[in-house]
Amino acid sequence: MEIREYTAYNEAEILKLYSSVGWTAYTNDPKALRQGFLNSLRILAAYEDKELLGIIRAVGDGYTIVYIQDILVFPEHQREGIGSALISALLEQFKEVRQIVLSTDTTEKNIAFYESQGFTEMPKLGCCSFMK
Repeated sequence: MEIREYTAYNEAEILKLYSSVGWTAYTNDPKALRQGFLNSLRILAAYEDKELLGIIRAVGDGYTIVYIQDILVFPEHQREGIGSALISALLEQFKEVRQIVLSTDTTEKNIAFYESQGFTEMPKLGCCSFMK
């Protein structure tokens, strides 16, 4: 597996990836998804040869805050260390940034995964988050 920057937006493979994990809010508006990709701070992709396995997409200023907007791995490749490798590669690129933030569904699986990657739930830090 190789992690590299995702620089050439391939709509077919990205829609296939987002569809595979059921993220229809993205796939229902491909134009917005494309714009999101084009305006991202950094996108890394995991490949096996030429096959896309997963991506991680970050937004933010890259100096004081990075927000991990998306991390997706094709279901048939989950639990193979791909998500961990993507997070590790992204964190290495932004190791001087004070705040690395992400939001996810509150499931036991998600919480365990992100805690294993060194993230802490906001309430444990005396913080909360809001969304509109």
